[in-house]
Amino acid sequence: MPFSDSAASVPVVQHRFRDETLDPANPSAYNLYITAGPAGIRLGLAEVQRNKFVLLEDYAVTATSSLAAQLQALTAEHELLRQAGWQQVRLAVQNRDFTLLPAPLFRPGDEATYLRLHHGLQLAEETLHYYEHTGLDMVSVFATEKSLSAWLQASYSTSCLLHQTSALIEGIVHQSKQSAPRQLYLHVNPQELTLVAVQGKRLEFCNIFPFSSAEDFIYYTILVMQELQLNPDQDSIVVWGDLLLDSELFTILRKYVRNVRFGTRPFDLAYSYRLNDVFDYRYFELYSLHLCK
Repeated sequence: MPFSDSAASVPVVQHRFRDETLDPANPSAYNLYITAGPAGIRLGLAEVQRNKFVLLEDYAVTATSSLAAQLQALTAEHELLRQAGWQQVRLAVQNRDFTLLPAPLFRPGDEATYLRLHHGLQLAEETLHYYEHTGLDMVSVFATEKSLSAWLQASYSTSCLLHQTSALIEGIVHQSKQSAPRQLYLHVNPQELTLVAVQGKRLEFCNIFPFSSAEDFIYYTILVMQELQLNPDQDSIVVWGDLLLDSELFTILRKYVRNVRFGTRPFDLAYSYRLNDVFDYRYFELYSLHLCK
């Protein structure tokens, strides 16, 4: 079933790790997780009984075709994506078209009204969704490609669509201690910086900033620290995402913020030894889909 007018080439694999215990003949034993956006299409499989990730795959995407078209092209070539019967399927979209609301203020059916304040809606091409963070008394409202939503619904009967920030928030809060002081977290994608601040188990700030230079990157980081009354010389920040130790971004970050540390994978989950070749601070948003409901 086509979901795009334009043909798409199969996304190119960047990384592929599979545990030998993975049993493709028993999909009901696993949850399938997908993140999709300019950073790529990333796949994860977690064995539900052991809460263990047994597969991680990362594919590059192009800007010339829709995400739905590229996912469809990948599915045609991918023996696992073609399968049905997964216990749960969760897909997180990566874009800046989202907003967060206190749950008592949210009314289903008013998604367009909420999002219009932050995003120029194109209802002919987009569809609106929401995700309830029940433990945080908060709702995420977001837009995504209509074709992407249609592909997910047609492909998997037990699917859930959410925004990448929801996975990040759930993962961060899961790691936070109830009495912890305010902490700023950075998640880096190509030309996109997500900043999340949490105090204890309470979300205080979440936003995504586009950047085209290292100067933009550090400007938004310091700006948010100042707004949150955090001191770059004293307070630490935690970093996840697509950031290399020898990159210009990391160099400028260490120049202006004294205490920088890389984040870890979500706690209380198990990971195949095959993933030992992956930095712990990579793919946090994909792993954190296991913590979403």
